[in-house]
Amino acid sequence: MPYNLFETKMTEDQVVDAFQSQYGNEFTSADIRGFCAQNDISYATITRKLKKYKVSKGRWNLTVTQKVVDKIESSFAAPAVVPDAERNLIPEGDPTFVKFGAFPDIKRIIQSKQFYPTFITGLSGNGKTFSVEQACSQLKREIIRVNITIETDEDDLIGGFRLVDGATVWHNGPVIEALERGAILLLDEIDLASNKILCLQSVLEGNGVFLKKIGRFVRPSAGFNIFATANTKGKGSDDGRFIGTNVLNEAFLERFPVTFEQEYPTPNNEVKILNNVAESLGIKENDFTKRLVDWADIIRKTFYDGGVEEIISTRRLVHIIRAYAIFGKKDKAIQVCVNRFDEETKQSFLELYDKVDADVDFNKSEEV
Repeated sequence: MPYNLFETKMTEDQVVDAFQSQYGNEFTSADIRGFCAQNDISYATITRKLKKYKVSKGRWNLTVTQKVVDKIESSFAAPAVVPDAERNLIPEGDPTFVKFGAFPDIKRIIQSKQFYPTFITGLSGNGKTFSVEQACSQLKREIIRVNITIETDEDDLIGGFRLVDGATVWHNGPVIEALERGAILLLDEIDLASNKILCLQSVLEGNGVFLKKIGRFVRPSAGFNIFATANTKGKGSDDGRFIGTNVLNEAFLERFPVTFEQEYPTPNNEVKILNNVAESLGIKENDFTKRLVDWADIIRKTFYDGGVEEIISTRRLVHIIRAYAIFGKKDKAIQVCVNRFDEETKQSFLELYDKVDADVDFNKSEEV
């Protein structure tokens, strides 16, 4: 029956019952206007009684009250899913670390708390990332490390909406976390990136970033800085050693004021590193570590002269020490760690080690 006679006396429950019976739980402003026209009731009267059920412009839902809507809307502005207080981003100190190369300069830049984006380039396994992490550890500075791939995009770096407990909330990306915390942002393997990382242009200028999806501008907190590591200088890999590296945008590279060229540690420093690793594993083999370093040094010099196409990195020497701690055999430790190379290179490396260390005979070792 028409409701016009009771328009001023209709309760909220009566209006809800009327709409539920005619339209179900969800309806639009067009449905309300149709109902009002049929029953000679003003649109303002009905919408006033249904105010708490409005979920968006022109839409109502009788199963969702305004309190729930407010809660959902407020969650869009949430800075992160996990509260900052629950995280500790200061890296642990590593007792095997030995400072060398660009480490003193890296530490000085971080200690200054100035915004000074820094690019670190060098061959694989020479401690580029490790140096930045240990500098932050010594200075008690938070660091957020992002491993870059060709698929890394704005959503990965800046952030986006995530579904949490049935609600869509904004989740900060690592860049925003570092900006707000005044932390060090470490972009690892930056030369693997595509042009999707150009979303960092304004961040690299120290100007912060505007989050267009939630309409909020984030300014960098004191101490925020960016370090990037790469095996190349962002110009690609001509010799094919680093497949997947890309030519980075020149304007992007120009936003890094300084570039450090990280070399492998000197033989003395490398011996210290291996001795520290060996000691942490309960191994006392100073002669072994010295011979490993001599072996690697000869291979590197040959590599730089164009005599071989592969190299033994500091990281691989550490792998050999760890393999020795597991298997208890020097020959097997070396062999399993050089098996990654092609057969010709592997045999030449093993033959060279035979000449460096007479105590090891690969001809008598068991096959791996």
